[in-house]
Amino acid sequence: MSRRLLRGDPPVEVVLRRSARARRFSLRVSRIDGKVTLSMPAHARESEALAFAQGHADWIRNTLERNGSRVAVAFGTQLPVQGQLLTLTPAPIRAPRVEEDRLLLPADPERVALRTGAWLRLLARQRLQAATELYAGKLGRGFRSITLRDTRSRWGSCTTDARLMYSWRLILAPEPVLSYVAAHEVAHLAEMNHSAAFWNVVRGLMPDYETHRRWLKASGNQLHQYDFG
Repeated sequence: MSRRLLRGDPPVEVVLRRSARARRFSLRVSRIDGKVTLSMPAHARESEALAFAQGHADWIRNTLERNGSRVAVAFGTQLPVQGQLLTLTPAPIRAPRVEEDRLLLPADPERVALRTGAWLRLLARQRLQAATELYAGKLGRGFRSITLRDTRSRWGSCTTDARLMYSWRLILAPEPVLSYVAAHEVAHLAEMNHSAAFWNVVRGLMPDYETHRRWLKASGNQLHQYDFG
């Protein structure tokens, strides 16, 4: 794969991906992170691929605008954290902390994104650990470990040996949504499938899970728009 920049306002980065199965050029704009991918036949010329992308530049920019642009995390950015909108604010402190509707951070603008991301990951681990323990206790099942990742295609997973994985970006969702994902993955400790029996287990752990599941399907992609560097 290679990356090229399309001319225009604004410039757009395009990832060129050669594929032995591709018979023609095709463009895809990810709704999750806004990445623009151009698939091309294995032996096609790169100049032809770029000309194809340039010819569809208006479509690419319109699609990116509809999907929502990326948000660079900096002082003044408002982040949704478990249903509360926090404004990132510089302060003479050594470690991040929440005061009312502000997330106070050390006054170093170059490290805002990294510090905020680290704080969110720690908070996500605490909340997901607590939710997982709560639902596993209700179910009467144990689990071996919890791992946090920045996944694009799934919010969580459960292995056959009871290892759970979650996207740390769930901390940006309303608290009941995070809890739903924990209940969903814990239910897999009893039913390693998505059968009717599985959903009955989820319902037993969280009777109103369908509301939070719908939120995640409709608005979950918004959690990926924040760029933490």
